[in-house]
Order: sequence, then structure tokens, then C-alpha cells
Amino acid sequence: MIKSHFLCFILLIGISNKLFCYSIDSVFSSPVRGLCIKAPNHDEINNFVEFISQELAPRSINTLILRIDYSYEFKSRPELVDEGALSESDVNKIVTVCKENDINLIPQINLFGHQSWAGSLGKLLEVYPQFDETPDVELPDDYEWPNEDGLYCKSYCPLHPEVHDVVFDLVDEICEAFESDAFHAGMDEVFYISEEQCTRCNGTDPAEIYAAEITKIRNHLKLKKRRLWIWGDRLIDGKITGLGEWEASMNNTARAIDMIPKDVVICDWHYNKPVSTPVYFSMKGFNVISCPWKKSSVGIGQQEDMDHFRANATLEMKSRYAGVMQTVWTSASKFIEGLKSINPNTSDLEAENSWTCFYNLFPNKKD
Repeated sequence: MIKSHFLCFILLIGISNKLFCYSIDSVFSSPVRGLCIKAPNHDEINNFVEFISQELAPRSINTLILRIDYSYEFKSRPELVDEGALSESDVNKIVTVCKENDINLIPQINLFGHQSWAGSLGKLLEVYPQFDETPDVELPDDYEWPNEDGLYCKSYCPLHPEVHDVVFDLVDEICEAFESDAFHAGMDEVFYISEEQCTRCNGTDPAEIYAAEITKIRNHLKLKKRRLWIWGDRLIDGKITGLGEWEASMNNTARAIDMIPKDVVICDWHYNKPVSTPVYFSMKGFNVISCPWKKSSVGIGQQEDMDHFRANATLEMKSRYAGVMQTVWTSASKFIEGLKSINPNTSDLEAENSWTCFYNLFPNKKD
């Protein structure tokens, strides 16, 4: 009797562990049909809410990532609020319309990299210059690439003892405001990492630094049962793949892929061809979402690849091919106007821009 009870106990443990393993992937049992776009300004909110109900819902969009950064009226860190920021009431309108249309709403704040753009500092380093990984690198009046400083965007130093006190206040508040069980931390195109001139980072391994920052953010989110999403470029070896320093890493962060938790969701962006890196991420144990930009042929190719990967994958890997998400790098208002202007009876459908790619990738059920 004791032996049979023991065997039953072992069997139940095995089943529960198996269910736990599958629970991570089961979130994506229905493929993501997503849009990642900059949040609208305060005065554009009603138009944006209408866009969600009249364009996203009829196209069966089920995931909306809003790039917030500092465009929210943070109560925890009011010193970091940008002009034209969304109010709590504005966000409530977005939350409501997304709930009504079964759209998973995920806020994004760029962490680690993308703390400046061209000749302007982002709000974090403007207010807290002590967090700058490269304080000796000055922003030029007229930005050009390439440049002697290798400046694309600045980074904060992840080893600064106070930086996470600040950024986690923002993360917690924005997730609460959006009633979200996930958060997108950006983490793409980190060019400044483990810099020699940084007294904290000098001599550190870029892969270990990058992995530690991802893990720290993930662990913080997990305390409140939230999930971390990031862009995937820094986890791909740019030299081995031939993808170079933009779509992949040339500064030795790629090995971080074997150092981070497997429940991090990878948004795998490729804009010129549907590179098959989702297979790489899936085989490493991650859920992965393919992300196009302005070429319809690339977006459709990524969608076809995802369908093919899911159809031919093992049970363990199938749901890791989590879907496709359109990325938009213009303002929300420009994207919305562009989408409205498309004439399906003209050559507009061959134009290279984000709204045309979106139009072709996610047909409107009303059409």
C-alpha cells in the first residue's frame, strides 16, 4: 500500500511538472496577430481608440504593444514625464476598448539602450545623467552615422546602484495603469555595453552584463506574475549569421541567449527578408514572434514561415512559434492616416511603408 501511494505521488509530481512546463507555451496556443506602435499624444486619444475598434478589431489583431517610454503622466516619477503625455483617463480609454475587443495590451518602455536619439537625450539620462554608460560621449548638434564615437543611442549603466529603483517605479506604474500581465522592455540595438571608461562595467563580459539585466527585469516582473518581452537582435551572432550589427550583435552579447530564463518572449525583427531565426529561438526554448516593418513581401513571408514551422513542429516546439507582429516607426497619427489613405484598386498595395505592410498582412474582415 505504501509503495503504491509512493508511486502515485511520483506520478502526480511528474504530471504537475509537465503541466508547468507546458503552461509557459500554452499562452501562445493562438498565434499572435500583433501591432507595435508609438503611443498617441494626449490630444489624439479619441482617434486612436476609434482606430482600435474600427481597424484593429476587424483585422483580428489580438496583441497591441504601445511604446510609451515617458509619454505617460507618471505619479511615481513626475520628473520623467514628457510633453503631451497620456493621462490615466486616456489610458483607461485604451484599456477599455482593448478589453471589449479581446486585445492583449502591453506597454513598452525602452530599458538599457535607446536612451537617446540623434542629438537628443531621452528623459531618463536628461534627469539622471549619473546613469549614463558613456558620459564622455557628447551628443552632436548634427548627428551622422557612422561617427567616431560609435554613437547610435546611449545606454544606461545597468550596474549603477540606483538605476533600477527609478526604472522599476516606471515599469510597475505603467503595468498597473494598463492592467497588463506583460511588459516590453525593448533591449534592442544596445551598442554601448561594458564600456572601458565606465568604472562599474570596465572589464565585464558583455554577454553576462546583458543577460543579467534581462534576468533582473524578468525577475522583477515575475514577482507580480508579469512576463517580459524583448526584441531579439542582441541574442543573435551578427558575424556567424551574416546579419551584421543592426539585426544582430557584433559586440559579444549573443551568448546571453544561454544565460536568460526561457519564459522571456522574443520579438524577432527582420525587415529586408524573412530570415529563419525563429527556428533558432524556438530550439533554444523561447516563444518567438516574427516582426516585419515596411515590406509586405517580408511580412507575408514571415507569416507563411510561422504557419509552416507550427505545422511541422513537434508538440514541444509548436506553440513557441507564437505569431507575427507589425512594427511601426512613425507616429500613431501618421500610421492611421496612411492606412485610411490606401486605395485597394491602385498600386498603393506595393508601396513600402508600415501601413501598407499591415494592410496586406492582416486583411480586414469587413472588406
